[in-house]
Amino acid sequence: MSELLALVLYIATLGLTGSICVSAAFLPILNRGCSQSLEHALAAARRLHSYYDKDRGMYSENYYQWTDSNALEDVQNLMLLSGSDAYRETSESSYLARAALDPGTDWNSWLGKYNDDTQWHVLSLWRMSDYRRTRGSDPRPYLAAAERMYDIISAHWDDECGGGLWWTTEHTYKNAITNEQFLLLSAAGYLRNHNQTYLDNANNVWQWLRHSGMRNHQGLFNDGLNFTSCHNNGQTTWTYNQGLVASGLGALSAATGDKALLDEAEITLDATINHLTTNGILRETCDKDTNEGKNCDGDQQIFKGLWTKHLMYYLEFANEPHRAQKYSQFLGAQSAAIYRHATNTTSGDIGSVWYTPNQAGSIFSYKTVTSGLAAHIAAAKYGAC
Repeated sequence: MSELLALVLYIATLGLTGSICVSAAFLPILNRGCSQSLEHALAAARRLHSYYDKDRGMYSENYYQWTDSNALEDVQNLMLLSGSDAYRETSESSYLARAALDPGTDWNSWLGKYNDDTQWHVLSLWRMSDYRRTRGSDPRPYLAAAERMYDIISAHWDDECGGGLWWTTEHTYKNAITNEQFLLLSAAGYLRNHNQTYLDNANNVWQWLRHSGMRNHQGLFNDGLNFTSCHNNGQTTWTYNQGLVASGLGALSAATGDKALLDEAEITLDATINHLTTNGILRETCDKDTNEGKNCDGDQQIFKGLWTKHLMYYLEFANEPHRAQKYSQFLGAQSAAIYRHATNTTSGDIGSVWYTPNQAGSIFSYKTVTSGLAAHIAAAKYGAC
């Protein structure tokens, strides 16, 4: 059965209601977005999976786990959206799934020192649990692993700089991304488990972020805080920092009913569109269409896709048609630009430069493919063609 035919049958089983009736928060719902973007997403996933090493259960050749977890999350998102089971094995035999399904996994030893990496794993495990639940399988091992990870990273909150979660277990840096992730995990986790501690953590981390000074006069979050002064360090306003705070605020709004949080999220989403684009398309400061100068590294190659994915999550949590409509054209434009400027239509590879035709500067890797995949999925759900 083709993936597009599977989608048609899947819609039919839903009775065209546009929702999936399962008892889980933070679960994608089928939405009428751009069918062309869905086709692009299906093609991108096929190319991404060509990188998959079944023996290691990874896309990465060098155990680059956090980007791998995002790739796994993107594949689950696509299967949840399309109704396809083409990549079911990733929820069973990937390195992350294997660890979650092994009751003997010592998570303190398994996890590295980076608290932000751990939180990417949690998001991926949640998506695996959602996929497994919708297919009639037991989601509990994934949820138990995610809960254990959450408990481990929560212990790295302290009063230095007035609060906040440390970036690593070495406690040398407090930054935006780690705390924005913690906002999302805490608020979305509360929607899943109704544990008051999670909601308390979400409220606390948002108040800390709000008063930390990391959001600058443009409405964008800089990278983090100076270690000695606890002031905004003025470092790069990466796109993903702007997306994660939005999904976190969307989840907190859903948990509390406070709609003002959605307006806070859109301050930063709108600032991204106003300040971090070229030709109306997302662009990192390290994105270069030529091979002159330093280009984006292995982390930075995936950031734009994270922004689009977390805008999608934000819109799911907000669940207000006028907010989805506000960003529909922009999401559709990202998908179209990726296909037009960044996609090798022969190999299916997607490059790192979206905003203009590649002039030998675009990087091609599984990370850039999954970044493009995330953008196509977001447009398939909420974008205009």
